[in-house]
Amino acid sequence: MSRQTQKHRGALWLIAGVLLTSGCFTACTSMQSTLVSDDAPANPRDVSNVPDAVPRAEPLSRYGNMESYQVYGKTYHTLPSSSGYRESGIASWYGTKFHGKRTSSGEPYDLYAMTAAHKTLPLPTYVEVTNLKNNRKVIVKVNDRGPFHEDRLIDLSYSAASRLDILPYGTGEVEIRAIDPTQSGQPAAPASAAMTALPGDSLLFLQVGAFSSRANAERMQGDLQTQNLGAIRIVEATTDAGTFYKVQVGPLPSHMEANRVTQELKTLGIDNSHSIVQ
Repeated sequence: MSRQTQKHRGALWLIAGVLLTSGCFTACTSMQSTLVSDDAPANPRDVSNVPDAVPRAEPLSRYGNMESYQVYGKTYHTLPSSSGYRESGIASWYGTKFHGKRTSSGEPYDLYAMTAAHKTLPLPTYVEVTNLKNNRKVIVKVNDRGPFHEDRLIDLSYSAASRLDILPYGTGEVEIRAIDPTQSGQPAAPASAAMTALPGDSLLFLQVGAFSSRANAERMQGDLQTQNLGAIRIVEATTDAGTFYKVQVGPLPSHMEANRVTQELKTLGIDNSHSIVQ
């Protein structure tokens, strides 16, 4: 595992403490920021025949699904749904350092199970992961948060990384696609499918920023209005923490269009947008 791969998992359990603001797990002593090396088991068992995770419909986990959270000063927004999710990026893996400890969802991490960590997918979500170098595929259950390294998309368990032949390299380029458990374990239908249609008279927006200063919100609104993304609105919201001005794109006609706009926003350096259905 590369030095960076080892280090980026180092603060996972400190992060877990941030995620669980409503209360701490009983195993709080495992949530620490000490940067010790992570590695494969000293005497690993053969994982070549470890079966894929079996997708099944489950309620959202009690922990790890807050609307937003901050790590190292960066805000992440949990997606309201995994429907139609598909993205390519760099996968890393984690091993013995976290084996047996609680994940962000509350489940214990098992390096021999087919699981993974992701920053924004709902917990749990089942995804198909494809190694773009060799076309190997696995299905894993996302039950943890991370990786919080800037260029990483997903953290795989030891077994999942082994089956994809990522272990020797530390990281690998992958594509991940969310799976709809109601469709016999098949990858989720494209965002254009009927399952992504908005219910009733619901309206879909993408929130791209929230500011305590209306002037800053209006500045972002003006910048985005030149990018042909659609209508840009500012919504004022008052909370116990004060008044905030939320910048939102929309309404958008479908989740497919929301995915398209999300990709456009990423090219503009805005990578933390999230969907809001009203």
